[in-house]
Amino acid sequence: MKIWIIGAYGIVSTTAMVGAKAIAKGIAPKTGLVSELPHFEGIDRYAPLEFEFGGHEIRMLKNAFEAAEEHWNLNRHFERDLLDAVRDDLEKIVASKGTALNCGTGIKELGKIETLESEGLSLREIVDRITEDIKGFADDETVVINVASTEPLPNFSEEYHGTIEGFERMIDEDRKEYASASMLYAYAALKLGLPYANFTPSPGSAIPALKQLAEEKGVPHAGNDGKTGETLVKTTLAPMFAYRNMEVVGWMSYNILGDYDGKVLSARDNKESKVLSKDKVLEKMLGYSPYSITEIQYFPSLVDNKTAFDFIHFRGFLGRMMKFYFIWDAIDAIVAAPLILDIARFLLFAKKKGIKGVVKEMAFFFKSPMDTNVINTHEQFEMLKEWYSELS
Repeated sequence: MKIWIIGAYGIVSTTAMVGAKAIAKGIAPKTGLVSELPHFEGIDRYAPLEFEFGGHEIRMLKNAFEAAEEHWNLNRHFERDLLDAVRDDLEKIVASKGTALNCGTGIKELGKIETLESEGLSLREIVDRITEDIKGFADDETVVINVASTEPLPNFSEEYHGTIEGFERMIDEDRKEYASASMLYAYAALKLGLPYANFTPSPGSAIPALKQLAEEKGVPHAGNDGKTGETLVKTTLAPMFAYRNMEVVGWMSYNILGDYDGKVLSARDNKESKVLSKDKVLEKMLGYSPYSITEIQYFPSLVDNKTAFDFIHFRGFLGRMMKFYFIWDAIDAIVAAPLILDIARFLLFAKKKGIKGVVKEMAFFFKSPMDTNVINTHEQFEMLKEWYSELS
């Protein structure tokens, strides 16, 4: 199968590429892949664990190997011999120039960038270019996944975002102030009949117009914001307090990270989307809103080693106040990369089973899953298992 990645030269994307190629060569284990659990036996008949990659980028490096090596030199996040073993494969992956339209002030932290809008193209011209790029790569077994940097909250317009007719009018009228890169990529993918997933808190296919388009085209899509680290722990642990009828009075989450993701999130407008995505899970799980602090701060020396400090203040029997602390310390790309492959496989499986529209049963993979209030990790996993079992 094929995966077209938005943000193809990022650390998550290139780590997914290295892992996929190394697994295909039999030199790396399948650890971390949800789709390889016994519950999903037989998925390889629909979505083999063999991938071709393409994508869009705004950091125009030579190829995916150069990008992967750049990240490896900073992070040493897997054994060097794995990177060397797949060098030839990665050198063949050359990203196309993409768009960063309305992606916020944090984008400047990525260094030199090249975008389609900087060429003076209209919205229609940008959409046509990215559509042609994807079309030239894609076949019937292709999935598009957005792994680009987090966008600020969108300038929402009911007129332009409420219906597909309005959205296409926005494009034709060149109303750039209402568009964002993730929306344009999602539109191009869905228009081509390709499954799409949004691994970021950016709007992507979550706006009503693009949900309508997915239904009309009969295409499955999923998102938003990959659940990989601290929020994964939060949505696994918080139900414990509910099960025991203990009141969570307050929950503080303090996240520090470096690398390009940290640089982009150091900008207030980009950070706001991420904080909202992480912060609203407690209310959905507990049914009430405890006092909550969620902070994300750039800490350069950590590079991709994201660290989260969580403090929970809770009330138990006889009104006694008690405390719980945990620290999550993980390499963000290592916990996120396998989910790119998982999501692609489940979306292709869904397409082959005739599923269209939002695949809410894939909520397990996202912080802010579309069209469902099921946030509890345990319930999400059971939902994913039952969905797969019924369809397969």
